[in-house]
Amino acid sequence: MIFRQQGIKMKITVIGGGYVGLVSAACFAELGNHVTVIEIDSKKVDMINAGVPPIYEKGLEELLKKHSGKNLVAKSDYNDISLSDISVICVGTPPLKDGSANLSYIKSAAGSIGGEIKKNPGHYHVVAVKSTVPPGTTENIVAKAVLEKTGGNQEDVGFVMNPEFLREGLAVEDFMNPDRVVIGSSDEKAGDVAEKMYENLCARILRTGLSAAEMIKYTSNAFLATKISFSNEIGNICKKLGIDVYEVMGGVGMDKRISPMFLNAGAGFGGSCFPKDVMALVSLAEKIGEKPVLLKSVLDVNETQPLKMVEILEKQTGSLKGKKIAVLGLAFKDNTDDIRESRSIPVIKELILRGALVSAYDPLASSEMRKIYPAINYSNTAGDALTDADGCLVMTEWPEFSRLSSEFDLMKDRVIIEGRRILDITDSEGICW
Repeated sequence: MIFRQQGIKMKITVIGGGYVGLVSAACFAELGNHVTVIEIDSKKVDMINAGVPPIYEKGLEELLKKHSGKNLVAKSDYNDISLSDISVICVGTPPLKDGSANLSYIKSAAGSIGGEIKKNPGHYHVVAVKSTVPPGTTENIVAKAVLEKTGGNQEDVGFVMNPEFLREGLAVEDFMNPDRVVIGSSDEKAGDVAEKMYENLCARILRTGLSAAEMIKYTSNAFLATKISFSNEIGNICKKLGIDVYEVMGGVGMDKRISPMFLNAGAGFGGSCFPKDVMALVSLAEKIGEKPVLLKSVLDVNETQPLKMVEILEKQTGSLKGKKIAVLGLAFKDNTDDIRESRSIPVIKELILRGALVSAYDPLASSEMRKIYPAINYSNTAGDALTDADGCLVMTEWPEFSRLSSEFDLMKDRVIIEGRRILDITDSEGICW
């Protein structure tokens, strides 16, 4: 949905031109705000200013072409940030070795913001965190880092936690049509400024404290991940009992207390959010003396689930050594080129360990997967990957895979294992159906 602008409303600075930052910046511009994106990668800066998205996301290119060079600009420095009304931190929080969130980029961005807003005393400025961070981060790390640079002046700065709930592939749609907008704030004034960014949206606004907003994001992702792992475990049981898990979950999802969302059994979850956020929540719980048994189980199921596909494949074809195995789908989901925590990664690793010759295909993500597995074969089409293959693993729910009936005839034997239930053929076998 594209919104009709009603004049420039606010000056917003978005720190980080990655997935969340760039989508948020483009959508804020669409809502009529003047947006500056701060991104350290000069190539990304040039692409954004040229209206070319450095990532694939449905609808993003249209917004960049519409707003870049007008009310959306990108730059590499923090100069003039003090002239904006609000800074929105959208930098990465990758996992450390213990699973906890790496907050060094958050702290660095906060310090840089503080150094700039000090230059414009008397101008009220809000620092908002949109990155996913553990409870207490905005108050204890971001606010402290900012105030250390401003000399402790709290009258001219407010703090907000404004988590994002964007699905890759549908991020623009989710931003423009949100289930809710969560705004946790240090005080009412800061929250009011943040709420104004969403003025043109028809959305429910939930106002909370800072830590509650941070926990809402972690809890939402952990719960959705739990639904997926739960469905997969039920699917594994159903498979051995000869029951169609999709019929089962179809009935379960009709219960309005449960809903049908995230109940599709398959190869597990991946992406930039669910794995790292559940790990971070586990780490946080352990640090405060809690035993997150359920959350650990969610991760355990997700780690072992995709490897079941290789086991099923080997059971049908015999030893995989020297056999050509087609892997269809490398992105963690369709409509994205993102391979972060893709379930294809451990599957390809296991195939290589068992001596298989992997032939991979994905409409968008081959170049990204090549950085991890440069030695396997990457095909230009699904048909090329399937030609003379001894088996096939379908890992991603790309719609084009559901239309490959004739291409599967190019295989030596039609041994097809699905990690996502999308094929319109009768002789495939599902990972848990």
